[in-house]
Amino acid sequence: MQDDEDEESGEIRPFWSGTVAFGLLSLPVNLFVASRRDTLALRMLDEDGTPLSRRYICSKDEEPLDSDELVRGIEIREDTFIEIEDDELEALAPEKSREINLRRFVPLKDIDALYFEKAYFLVPEEGAQKAYRLLATSMQDTDRAGIATFVMRGKEYLVAIISERGILRAETLRFHDEIRSPADIGLPSTTKAEKKDVDRLIHAIETLGSEKLDLEALADDAKEKLEALVEKKLEKNEDVKHPENLPQQETAQVIDLMQVLKRSLEQKAEAPASKPKAEHNEKAKKAGSSTKENKNTDNKKAGSKKASKTKQPQKKAAFDKNASKEDLYKLATQRKIPGRSQMSKTELIQALSQ
Repeated sequence: MQDDEDEESGEIRPFWSGTVAFGLLSLPVNLFVASRRDTLALRMLDEDGTPLSRRYICSKDEEPLDSDELVRGIEIREDTFIEIEDDELEALAPEKSREINLRRFVPLKDIDALYFEKAYFLVPEEGAQKAYRLLATSMQDTDRAGIATFVMRGKEYLVAIISERGILRAETLRFHDEIRSPADIGLPSTTKAEKKDVDRLIHAIETLGSEKLDLEALADDAKEKLEALVEKKLEKNEDVKHPENLPQQETAQVIDLMQVLKRSLEQKAEAPASKPKAEHNEKAKKAGSSTKENKNTDNKKAGSKKASKTKQPQKKAAFDKNASKEDLYKLATQRKIPGRSQMSKTELIQALSQ
């Protein structure tokens, strides 16, 4: 699952809207995804650079199938399937509801981190701030999490509502049968370690310890290396493909970074297309411009060139490409660049450069 974002404004929209209910308290909230996907997707292309699409092929006659020829089935044993119709799935779907009913509260420390699946922020609707603060403070003071089920986009989820620093967060939970035990993967039984070995290792851990987690250490090095490779190829115009006559559904699936790079290429191609000065003068003569007007125009052009030279250093100093992603994002926010919340560091640099 991923959050929805307005392409024009870059504003993130709620993933789900509903009510958190507990006793007489009814709290209308919006659910926002607490993380964002920041990866580079590799598409499969043919030798001309045209994106390839996936199709279902019948394993019996190796013929491609249309969507209306597809049915769902569950394999209960080898070569034996139970077919499930769409209307049967709809009949099994949970009843639609816009309510998270907190009926049970458990100690937060009792929830193993293995059960946490995805985090969402709960944001109160207008006029519900007082009830929001009341619930958040009460849950944080008792150090408990509220356990509930709720329906989101046709699927029922098990969720833990957690309060941290006055903010309510919803953590979708994995079901119990989805968690493997150490015995399931053949881990050996634990044995007691020698005290002298433990003391020596503790000393080594403390030597490399730090008081606070440095979030910069959580950077995705592999993604940054791939971004650098893409930038290098773009600068050299190496392996850059321009497929033509693509179907609309194909171009719509291209990842955001590729759109940014495409715009950058188009701008570079249009740059040399400026009209020569002689052509401007010829047009001025045909329009009946006087010599004085031409002189004034030339003076304005000279003044404009001079002004552009004075402004050029400011343009270069507009932002530092070596700045952190957080600083680049702040600058993108100031410039109101659409889609900035989903951009990687490379995409932010490309967008700010334009």
